[in-house]
Amino acid sequence: MKRIGPVAGIAALSLLLAACGGGAKGGAKDGGGDKGSGGSDVSVVSWWEAGSEKKGLEALIDVFKQQHSDFKFVNAAVAGGGGSQAKQKLAADLAAKNPPDTFQAHAGAELTDYIDAMQIEDVSELYKEYKLTDAFPKSLIDRLTVDGKIYSVPSNVHRANVVWANTAVLKEAGLDPTQQPADLDAWIADMEKVKAAGKTPITVGMAWTQLQLLETVLMADLGADGYNGLFDGKTAWDGPEVTKALDHFKKIMDLADKSYLNEDWEPAMNPVITGTAAYNVMGDWAVAAFDGAQKKYNEDYVAFPVPGTKGMFDFLADSFTLPVGSKNVEGAKAWLQTISSKEGQIAFNTVKGSIPARSDLSEDELSKFGEYQQDAMKSFGEDTIVSSIAHGAATPVAVSNAMNDAVAKFAQGGSDVAGLQAELAKAAEPMAKK
Repeated sequence: MKRIGPVAGIAALSLLLAACGGGAKGGAKDGGGDKGSGGSDVSVVSWWEAGSEKKGLEALIDVFKQQHSDFKFVNAAVAGGGGSQAKQKLAADLAAKNPPDTFQAHAGAELTDYIDAMQIEDVSELYKEYKLTDAFPKSLIDRLTVDGKIYSVPSNVHRANVVWANTAVLKEAGLDPTQQPADLDAWIADMEKVKAAGKTPITVGMAWTQLQLLETVLMADLGADGYNGLFDGKTAWDGPEVTKALDHFKKIMDLADKSYLNEDWEPAMNPVITGTAAYNVMGDWAVAAFDGAQKKYNEDYVAFPVPGTKGMFDFLADSFTLPVGSKNVEGAKAWLQTISSKEGQIAFNTVKGSIPARSDLSEDELSKFGEYQQDAMKSFGEDTIVSSIAHGAATPVAVSNAMNDAVAKFAQGGSDVAGLQAELAKAAEPMAKK
């Protein structure tokens, strides 16, 4: 990935990012954190504080304790808003020059501001030390690389362009759950049938889930090349192709249950799980919610790419950084080693619903993953990879924040399609100034 141009000033809004941190060069080898019974403290900031994410973190911590018993894990997770609360606290800690030893961020353009502000370290040497350039597929390495350097280590890979559908609700509307709509128009027609059958066609949650839905609609109408062109200037945000996508987005939002627009993804997904709604578009962390409700894949529910995006994999990855100013550099490196190890990736991803970043797992190791994850791993190896806007892989934080605000305003009835398109085009302007 080529660096997207600096966001001038790294203002407070830019700092409302996926993370902040510290991880200095030349830190003491025994770590600078307070000593605890397990060795020097390693402060790790994430937003994994609920549901399958919390369970996945707990699984990672267990592996960390086994692999690095000389360090003591300090869980500095902050819950709320898909990471927004954690990002606010991290911004404050960074401004106070009190970074954690490592922090969670989304791999990709979301890290641009930190890189330009020299707030996170190049960890390319760790990739060599841990043999990650061989363990991770080239398609992933390319998306992690900025001007020849790598600044984070992924714990997983997620797919964002997934429709989750309740099979009973579809059948009640006269739809065949095994037949996926060919495009957005066909999908919207199916939603109309669900509405006529007296059930909710689709649920949509808070702003970031609305933006995630929008990016998948853009993918469907623009295709992979057109969608990617939104980030390098080849596709105009104010062009007719985007207008068509926004018209489709409006039709879908008009069919959505508006009562969930201020809720996180889990409450918005629950009607699909319980059988009062047909569809929800969400990343594949949602599989853990269905598992937790004892729902069976391809029986109680189905999952498929957003219509029109078959053959595209909307990529995001949770990753961790080595911040400039870390008090425990060696402890942070130990955490990065754990999350990238086979043991760590298997323990975490089998719980969270994501797929491992590593592509070197044996058949026996792969057999530990569920049926949906097996399908997702196959797609990641075969499909065209595109990057998520909502999850920071495609755009710097200031851009995704502004788009988030524009979509939320539109969802609440504060603008029309023309107004939304104008605001999206304005939000994208910093990407044209690289």
